[in-house]
Amino acid sequence: ELRGSRLIDDAMRLWKRIRHFVDEGLVTAGPDLDALELACFALQLPHRAQRILSGKLPRLSLRDRSEQAAELLAETINGFIDESLLDRAIRLLQETPQNPPVLEDAKLLADAVNLDDFGAIGFVVQVQQLTRQGEGITQLADGLHKREQYGYWEARLKDSFHFDAVRQIAQARLEHLRQIATLLHHEIVGDGPA
Repeated sequence: ELRGSRLIDDAMRLWKRIRHFVDEGLVTAGPDLDALELACFALQLPHRAQRILSGKLPRLSLRDRSEQAAELLAETINGFIDESLLDRAIRLLQETPQNPPVLEDAKLLADAVNLDDFGAIGFVVQVQQLTRQGEGITQLADGLHKREQYGYWEARLKDSFHFDAVRQIAQARLEHLRQIATLLHHEIVGDGPA
């Protein structure tokens, strides 16, 4: 069900983040802003649902999101916008999950998307995804604990970002997420912070 402005708001937030990265000079060549903007909106199109095992935090990979966004973009908007722009946006989406992407714009888009997995935004997204699957607070706390226990976040920091400036933002956001996880744990076990 697609009510409300969440998808548009999320696309605008992603687009604003990319514009900020461009303004900060993260990419040296002139970025294709039109294709980047269209890709931001395409990434918010509804994706095919994935069922996960109970107790595991959901995560649609960048590859899955990008591939589905490219397919949906081609299916839904073809014939409504300039074909060259559509082709550039689809190529950008297809290039984004490559390791490493050849296109600087794809690196920028990948970093901006991956940043959403960190911090308070990442926490809220996890809550939304678990709720859709009928899971709750216990499963969220368990999943957060397992991600810490198995070094998930360190691996994500190392492998998910192409620009050091974005990796530093992710590291700061991760500290916020860890604070939230600690508070959640304390409230679940009943000995909340003083």
